[in-house]
Amino acid sequence: MSGKIRPIEKFARAVAQCSTETDIGVPQAASYGKCVVADYNAVYKDMCAKEFMKLKDCYLAAAKKR
Repeated sequence: MSGKIRPIEKFARAVAQCSTETDIGVPQAASYGKCVVADYNAVYKDMCAKEFMKLKDCYLAAAKKR
C-alpha cells in the first residue's frame, strides 16, 4: 500500500482514542457501556441516547484527525 490507512484501521484508532478519552472522569466508551448494562433486561430505544451521541461525536472527531 502507498501509505494509505485502511478504513478499518482508521476506525480502530478512533475506537482506541474514545476508549481512553474521558467525560467527567469516565471513558466515553465505558460511559455508554455502563448505561446499556445498567438495566440490560429492560433496554429500550433511546435509553442511552445522550451517552451514545457523546461516543459518536468522539468517534467522528477522532476519525477526522487522521
